[in-house]
Amino acid sequence: MNLPYKIRLSIYLTGASALLVLIAFLVIYGVANWTVIRNIDKDLELETKIHQNQITLVDGKIRFLHKDEWEEAEHKEVQFHPIFIEIVDKEGIQLDKSPNLGSFHLGFRKDHSSSEKGYNQFFINQEIRQMQIALKHDGKTEGYLLVATSFEEAKNLLYNLRIILYVLYPLILFSLFLTMRFLAGKSIQPVDKITKMAKLISQKNLDKRIPLPQNNDEIKELAVSINDLLERLEAAMKREQQFTSDASHELRTPLSVLKGNFEVLIRKPREQEEYIAKVRYGLEEIDKLNSIIDQLLALARVQKDAWDIHEIDLESIALEVTESIQKSEGRKINFTNRSEEPLYVQSYEKSVFIILTNLIQNALKYSKDDTEVSVAIWKENSTGILEVKDKGIGIEKEAQSKIFNPFFRENSPELGKVQGSGLGLSIVKKLCDHLGISISLESEKGQGTSIRLIFPDKTGF
Repeated sequence: MNLPYKIRLSIYLTGASALLVLIAFLVIYGVANWTVIRNIDKDLELETKIHQNQITLVDGKIRFLHKDEWEEAEHKEVQFHPIFIEIVDKEGIQLDKSPNLGSFHLGFRKDHSSSEKGYNQFFINQEIRQMQIALKHDGKTEGYLLVATSFEEAKNLLYNLRIILYVLYPLILFSLFLTMRFLAGKSIQPVDKITKMAKLISQKNLDKRIPLPQNNDEIKELAVSINDLLERLEAAMKREQQFTSDASHELRTPLSVLKGNFEVLIRKPREQEEYIAKVRYGLEEIDKLNSIIDQLLALARVQKDAWDIHEIDLESIALEVTESIQKSEGRKINFTNRSEEPLYVQSYEKSVFIILTNLIQNALKYSKDDTEVSVAIWKENSTGILEVKDKGIGIEKEAQSKIFNPFFRENSPELGKVQGSGLGLSIVKKLCDHLGISISLESEKGQGTSIRLIFPDKTGF
């Protein structure tokens, strides 16, 4: 149904209200109908009790006492609530009657007797309400007393009530729809304002925010959520712009060096050794480019990989990574499990492989060949901890808060001798953020660096 939201909301609210109004009308009519019939039945019950005491047996036949009372005006007025009374035997044959019945007979129901509830039937082309009770003598039913009164006035009253309800119902529904439409339009005005403001925000003005309503309601929560989303988008955009700028700079530098070397080579003929030296230098720059591109691709995949968080054996992974790097680098790496038992954590194997590989390679890169790098794992309560420690050149305190930024490299003589792209630790940080792993860093210039990973508490899963 391609209708505006306020129209749909109006229809839904009107439909619900229509059902409630219909139920209310049915209850009103039901109560009115029950009240009218109940009042008539009470009148008939009263008349029945009065005339039941005026009946006797005469020569074995049921007769009224004081028959002259039927000459009273109340029994001759047919126009105003007439009461019809008739006595019949067990077979329904008339034995006596009130004068206003004339030559007519009331309807008889064989073996029916009730002094509390009457029934409707037609009499002389009109509807009447009638009550029938058994007349007993010595416990034996001798006949029946029939008492009736006109039901036309009550029927007309109920008919008029139905007509009024039939006419009112569509009018009420139409009025409800207009009211609901007006209220729905009013209620979504704050949403319309938020929508119009959101349409004005684009990539060029991500710093703009939606004004917050004064009331602390769902509309304000919506505005706060959209502003939070804009905050994240703005931060992501800035990171993307910074990443693109840094990446282009890092790639442009070795390309410029390669281009310069090749331009020098072709200016004039040179000795073979000089050609070989320049080509080797070019190959080194190409290797650097490949390393940067690999790291950039790894950093880009961090955002796209599917994460299957489950229980993994941290000791097994740490051993595998440590042994692999020892073989490829030819350096000694000391691994210990201080818990002296298998250590299981909630994480993702591939990501932990990348994290540990980057940390160990980084530790080896900034340590002397004769110094040892250590990897340790242990358990504190239900939390798994992994630590990579080296005795390398260390990090200045001013730079420690920046080393996880992409392409950041500390400006020091020692670092100038070590090749790197400044992406390894930023990849570690992004992966840890995705996995909920906390990172703590301790480093002292000239003494070494210790990076500790604190895995999420297993009880939280």
